Amino acid sequence: MKYGLNIRPEGALDFLSLGALVHRLDPGIIPFRKATECQIHVSGGEFNVAANLSDCFGLSTGVATAMVDYPIGQLIAERVRAMGVKPFYKHFQHDGVHGPNMATVYSDRGHGVRGPIVFYNRSNEAAQRLKPGDFDWASIFAQGVRWFHSGGIFAALSETTADVIVEAMKAAKAAGATTSFDLNYREKLWNIVGGHERGVAQIKRIVDYVDVLVGNEEDLQLGLGIPGPEVAAKSKLDPSAFFGMIGNVKAKFPNIKVVATTLREVHSTNRHSWGAVAWVDGSTYISPTAELDVFCRIGGGDGFASGFIYGLLTGEEPENALKLGWAHGALLTTFPGDTTMATVDQVRAFAKGGSARVQR
Repeated sequence: MKYGLNIRPEGALDFLSLGALVHRLDPGIIPFRKATECQIHVSGGEFNVAANLSDCFGLSTGVATAMVDYPIGQLIAERVRAMGVKPFYKHFQHDGVHGPNMATVYSDRGHGVRGPIVFYNRSNEAAQRLKPGDFDWASIFAQGVRWFHSGGIFAALSETTADVIVEAMKAAKAAGATTSFDLNYREKLWNIVGGHERGVAQIKRIVDYVDVLVGNEEDLQLGLGIPGPEVAAKSKLDPSAFFGMIGNVKAKFPNIKVVATTLREVHSTNRHSWGAVAWVDGSTYISPTAELDVFCRIGGGDGFASGFIYGLLTGEEPENALKLGWAHGALLTTFPGDTTMATVDQVRAFAKGGSARVQR
């Protein structure tokens, strides 16, 4: 028992996530209204964590998700394989006209004083159709899964996706897996499937089975329906508001043992101050602050979550686990795309105070 968690020492999979796979179109610094070409990045908050843990940190990971059997699905499946993530797909056939589809995210990179613009096409998304019974959780967890993870965006996709998460969480707990959930509260998504009150009720059903929460004070307030802190944060990097809410989180969800989040002060699109904080079984931890020259900020939070979870899975001291998450999230902002291109040695070096000097 460490961190208040009973993490399985071994399993066929170190980490399994449940969520929606998407493809992101990225025209770089050019706004979409003037774009002539785009890069295609494969993404999805839950998948990103599994991909990072596999590709950078060398863990055995999997993802349970919807897959459409058409060229865009094949493109996405190729990237899942390339990142070393084992897929558990619920397959759907495309009708050649309307779908179902793999969701599209449109996101330019912005530059300087011009922030990134993000919008979506999730119309007739295959992942919205996922429902309880689509995955054989008993068989999946029988292989041995150390850690199970999902998130709030997938929970809000339809009237059935939160039910799928609850079903999986129950199976994970029965199988002895540690569970985590990234709140990622998105008001626009919840408004489509019943509104804020339904969102809070559905998230509560999920979080009742969760050991580790990822989310900032706004996520905690909106997603968990918890009142805001009495102490106002002095800046975006001030952790007092976050730590001020932990007592309310514990009172409502005594099963929660760890809560962590990133802190970010945006000076311009390409210049951020970056930190992270964690509450681990009664103790608080704060990372250093890094001044980042950002190439692309998309995926930085998932980069933090994966580094932090890696630290917990490998038995690092809580402060070191937090620094690994902080360092990996920082490095991820220096790459194009939503998933890692870092090595574990680079992450550890940065976490220990490494610099950007040439490596010879």
